[in-house]
Amino acid sequence: MSYVGSYLWSVRQHVGSRLLLVPGAQVLVLDESGRGLFQRRADTGVWELPAGACEEGSDFAGTAARELAEETGLRVERTDLVAFGSLSDPQVHTLTYPNGDVTHCFALCFLARHWSGELSLGLDEVTQAEFRDLANPPAPLHPPTTVVLEMFQAFHSTGRFQAR
Repeated sequence: MSYVGSYLWSVRQHVGSRLLLVPGAQVLVLDESGRGLFQRRADTGVWELPAGACEEGSDFAGTAARELAEETGLRVERTDLVAFGSLSDPQVHTLTYPNGDVTHCFALCFLARHWSGELSLGLDEVTQAEFRDLANPPAPLHPPTTVVLEMFQAFHSTGRFQAR
């Protein structure tokens, strides 16, 4: 679903650009070589992980699977998603979009090692996508993505769920 017609869009029709608290999900997709899938946002040009806001009646895992499919064409089963962290720090995850909308995002971060399909970009949101070594992500990198990658490294090292 594009932004127009989404739950967030419908709320914006009533409250304008003021700060909204928004639940959502991010997906770190790893290929067989351990490289992560990064995508370039159409609106700002920064690179990030596939991500998006929850819709009415959805949950975090469903949001992760839906956003991944919409933005990249890749499919993942809910049972193949592993939650490794939660990013909600307002110093990191308060975003101002080019149209002036402001959100404080609360994202559950998932790892996906098993997925299917071919990369097919949702061009209204994404202009490029590529798998890259996690130690050498593309630039410019969306600041929250940097934090999510740090959280994943800590999760990978300790096996402990990360929260920031």
